[in-house]
Order: sequence, then C-alpha cells, then structure tokens
Amino acid sequence: MSIWESLILGIVQGLTEFLPISSSGHLVLFQSWLDISIKGNTFEIIVHMGTLGSILFVFWKDIYNIITGMAEKETQKQVSILALATLPAVAIGFTMKDYFESLFENPTSVSYALILTGFVLLSSKLARQKPDKISARTGFLIGIAQAIAIVPGISRSGFTISTALLLGKDAKEAARFSFLMAIPVIAGAGLLKALDGFGEDTLSYSVMAIGLISSFVVGVFALRWLLQWLESGKFYWFGVYCLILGIATGLF
Repeated sequence: MSIWESLILGIVQGLTEFLPISSSGHLVLFQSWLDISIKGNTFEIIVHMGTLGSILFVFWKDIYNIITGMAEKETQKQVSILALATLPAVAIGFTMKDYFESLFENPTSVSYALILTGFVLLSSKLARQKPDKISARTGFLIGIAQAIAIVPGISRSGFTISTALLLGKDAKEAARFSFLMAIPVIAGAGLLKALDGFGEDTLSYSVMAIGLISSFVVGVFALRWLLQWLESGKFYWFGVYCLILGIATGLF
C-alpha cells in the first residue's frame, strides 16, 4: 500500500465512520474501485483506532463527567444502560464474526445494505421527540440496531441514531448515546482483530501513521459536522445518498 492509498482510505474512514453512510461499506467499495489489496488486519485496526480517537476528542467532556461522577447513582445508571446497549453487538460480533467478514468481499451485498440504510435514515424524518431520557429498554433497542450494523454497508451511526430518534429521543441525546456506546464496541472490535493476528502485513510506519492521522483528523471534522446536521433537522437527507449509491453500485 502506498502513502496516497493510505491517505485516501484514512479520509474515507474518517468521513464515513461518523456520517451515516457506512464506513465498512465505503472501504469495501473504494478498495474495489481503486483495486487496493490489503493483507492482514493492521491497516483496518489503525484507521479504526483513529476514528475512536475522534470520538474521545469530541466527547471528552462527557467521558470526563462519567468517570468523575461514578459515585453518583444517576451516572451509575447511565453507565449500566450503555453497557446493556453494547451486549447485542458483542454477542453477534463474537458468534458470527467469520460470516460478517465474508461479506466484506462482496460489493453486491454492500449495495443492498446501503439501500436498507437509506430507507432507515429517511424514516427518521417521521420521528417525534419526547422529553424523557434514554431508559434501559430504549438503550437495549438502540444496541440491537448497533448489532445489525455489523453488516458491511449498514451504517452504525445511521441505524443507532435513527432508532433513537424514532423512539422519541432528541437529536443531541441520540448522537451522544450512539457515540458513547460506540467506544467499547470499536475498541473491542480492534482488539478482536489484533488477537486474530496481523496477517501478512508489510505496511511501513509512514503508511500506518498517515492512515491513523488522516482518519483521526477527518473524523473530528465529520463528527462535528454530523452533530450540526442533526441539530438542523437534515439528518434524513443522508438516506438519499445511501439509496443512490446502493442502487448505482448494484447496477454497475
């Protein structure tokens, strides 16, 4: 892999990890379109750690408040709900890991998943907000949405935020819960891939550094942009993009 290919895929990861258009699906498509062959798991782990850093950077105040407030019952309840929400993804990720990894080799299956993502995002326009906080039941349902999004082409942020919105949560709380919930899942997925081994990687330090930095920096800007779009009520428009890309990919 060249430095330019690392930069392109790092940018793609940074943008699509947070914009509700599926990072896994776009990585599959871009590798296919640009004929980029990646051996082993190292690069995938690197760019995911970059976007994990983006979440920690943007939501550092929320994370700090949770850590320093662990003695409070409200914080303990919040952490318990976040932990409950991660269980579906952990269970499905461990038991069906090989099946989902096989889908990364099939751009056609990605196109179908993108179309499904598009419809889910468009449905979020029908959401009606309620003033109550995220309950254990709501958190678990959002967690199921996150588990479904393990399929390449289904957007994790798109599915989880749309589910939260359709369950009546406001945009800010939906995004906050979605990305705080993503921290252990992204970290766990990276650890799982690392335990599988780094394969036959021959990546240089410069290639890995470019992938890490580009995914982190672009991820910070993409995440902040998404939060602005959520506040403006334009979140569902990403569904149009997913539908167009999914149909185009399936046809061509």
